[in-house]
Amino acid sequence: MSNKAKELVRDFYRSDILKDETVLERFFHPELELIWNSPIGLSILHYDELVNFFGEIRRTYYDLRLEVSHLLADGDFVTIRYKYYVRTMENPDEELGIAHFIAIWEVKDGKIFRGHQVSQPVTDNDDTNKSYHRIKV
Repeated sequence: MSNKAKELVRDFYRSDILKDETVLERFFHPELELIWNSPIGLSILHYDELVNFFGEIRRTYYDLRLEVSHLLADGDFVTIRYKYYVRTMENPDEELGIAHFIAIWEVKDGKIFRGHQVSQPVTDNDDTNKSYHRIKV
């Protein structure tokens, strides 16, 4: 299953979540659970909460771009390391890096089922030239 699980996660992250409102339905299991550690603390989100979260992202950002550095699979588990860049409605000509993420996803029934994610905001001290070369993407 590891190749199919890896392809599913890769396809999700390559999808256009801002313009295609069917992405979550196509990729996420209805019983999805995401356990997310961020600078504001621990959040546990389920399918409907993620739909609302990405709805807010659609309203906030003009464009969203992803840079993946690692994509590794072991059976039904896929680990991905990535960085999001955005362009805001107020300033669509300027792209800003907003956060670094590492997520471990479990795939069940051909959909993304459970995830553990850690994120941190981008800072001026980020060394993306050395820390974001691609490995196993």
